Order: sequence, then C-alpha cells, then structure tokens
Amino acid sequence: MALKVSSVYSQSLQIDSINLFISEQAEKFHIPGIAACVIKGDEIVWSKAYGYADIETEKPMSTESVINIASISKTITATAVMQLWEEKKLDLNADINTYLDFDVRNPQHPKTPITIKQLLTHTSSIADGSSLKIGFECGDPTVELKDWLRAYLATDGKYYYPDENFHQKAPDSLREYSNVGFGLLGLIVQEVSGMPFHEYVRLNIFEPLKMNNSGYFLNEVEEDELATAYLYLGPLQRNLNHFDKKILPYFNPYCHYSFWNYPDGLVRTSVQDLAKFAIAYMNDGTFKEKQILKKETIDFMMSPQLNEKINADKDQGLCWFQSPSLFPTWYHGGSDPGVSTRMYVNKEDKISVIVFQNANEDNSFFIIRKLYETFK
Repeated sequence: MALKVSSVYSQSLQIDSINLFISEQAEKFHIPGIAACVIKGDEIVWSKAYGYADIETEKPMSTESVINIASISKTITATAVMQLWEEKKLDLNADINTYLDFDVRNPQHPKTPITIKQLLTHTSSIADGSSLKIGFECGDPTVELKDWLRAYLATDGKYYYPDENFHQKAPDSLREYSNVGFGLLGLIVQEVSGMPFHEYVRLNIFEPLKMNNSGYFLNEVEEDELATAYLYLGPLQRNLNHFDKKILPYFNPYCHYSFWNYPDGLVRTSVQDLAKFAIAYMNDGTFKEKQILKKETIDFMMSPQLNEKINADKDQGLCWFQSPSLFPTWYHGGSDPGVSTRMYVNKEDKISVIVFQNANEDNSFFIIRKLYETFK
C-alpha cells in the first residue's frame, strides 16, 4: 500500500510540474490558450487545456477546441496520396502532369519532370512566391483549388511569375519547403479520386477515424468549438494574471480565415480528434479496427528518403520529419497567423504528443519535450 501511495504522490508531482511549466510557457511567450495530450498505445493517457479559446468572451480552451492546425495538415494530405498509391491509382515517380489537365514544369528546367515523391519531400523546385499570400481571406476559400493552382503554375496563369514561383535549381537537386507543392498534391488527389479534395479526406480519413469535428471548411466543424487565433501586440503587465481578461488590448484576434491553397494547412480539428490520427500511425495504420494505411506504407513514409547531398541530417521522410532530439520520433509542426501546432509520433515506443496553441509563437517544442520526457 505504501508503494502505491508513493507512486500516486510521484505522479501528482509530475502533473504539478507539467502544469507549472506550461503556465510559465504561456506567460513567457504570450499564449492565450494551449491544449495538449499524450497518447500511449491506443489511448490518451493525459490531456489538458489551459487559458482561453477566446479572450473576449472568456471561453476556456479545451482539448475539444477546434483550430486550423497549419502544416500538420500536410500529414493528412500525404495520407490521402498514399492511400491512392496503395490502390495503384498513382505512381510516386510519375510525372505529375500525368494526373493534371495543365502542364507544370520549372521554366529553368523545362525538360525535367516533377514527380509526386518530389512534392512529398519538398524537392520539386516549386517555390512559395508572394502570390501565395493573396489567397488568405476571412471565411472559406472563394477560389477553387484547381483555379488557384492553374493560375500559379500554368504559363498563362494570372499569378505565374517564373522567378518567384520556381527555384533556379532543378527538381530533385534542392530541398526547399513548399506549401504550394502540397496544394498541388491535394489537387492530384482530387483529380485521381474524382471528388473534391476535402470530400475525399472526409470520407477516407476523418470518418473512418471518427474525427467527427474535423474538416477544412467552417461548415464542417462545430462553430461553438472554434478557438480564436491571436497576434500578440504589446508588453504584458506582469502584475496581472496571464489569463486575466484585462490583457485583451494586447492581443489582436484574427478572423476565422482560410486560404486557396488549403490542402497545405487548413485542417480544422481538436487535440482529441487528431489523437485518433496519431493512434492510427502508431498502430500499423489502424484505429478501432479501421485501417487507413498499411503498416508497410507507414514504415515507408517514416523513413529517410533523400541523400545526404541535399538532406545532410537524413531527416526527411515522405512529408514527415525525423526529430534529432527525440529519436526515433517522427513529427510535423505547423505555424500560421495566430496558431502554432506540433505532433510527434513514435511508432516504435507507441507514444505520441500533440500541442496546439492559439498564437504563432513557436515555443510548442519545449512543451512537447517536457511531456515526452515525462511520459516516455
């Protein structure tokens, strides 16, 4: 009995330490709200939220609060691509023009095809030009995905600026992060499947995983659960409680925005819902007997894909990145106006950690590390 009491006491101290650490992070980096969870095996073993989902209404952040998770969304786009690959409906090494009704070529290297694998590993030579910012707007996208990408990538497109939209180096000779590339992957899924990209994801990923409050567009999620994204504008008054409503003048709330290139970063979901996706990746592609990918496919995605010449750390998988500090964990992070997110998945030890913040300070790694080291 004494040992059991000691164990409970030790666990309580660990939780107190976590609460104190996350509260300090919130104050130091001016984060209105934080939601996090730790998953082991096939269940959440710890989850908690701190602060506000909305400061003005004093709505508390919860693990069911929904935010756009920015570039973590790319792991879902990659999952959709690999589902079609498993079905032999696309070839990772094929010219992407095989699947499009307009041609995409780097104008500096017009004879060199761009492949799906290059899009998945950020080696396509497609760059994020200044036109990418035009697509940000309040509400849902007002321009169709295909129309946007055609305008950006086709030689007669409205936003076709060769020097901005493409790198000088040839495909497969440079790794440079590309949001546009993942928008293009979403379009390929759309073209190959014959349905809008967001519908494909809903039917083939969200519904099988019972991610019931997840989607890309505002009408796909519960409005009452939406968290507000914030930009911090001024000094925090240290004599005030960090989560006091009086700090509102220091934070600028963003609208619930979207962008035309939405497959690269517009998944709206909660920590509770995304945990189901992480569980599937840790358990050979399966969540509650629903399989979204084969084990072999996940092993393939979570393995180094590039040579040392263009990826010295050998940390680039298919979409996923390998963490050098939490080996052998694979992860993806996200950052967009007013949001910062991270998801780490260790499929060998079957532990995953997720952190959402409704501010775009990139401190969430420190929280991830604290939780990972506490629960591993």
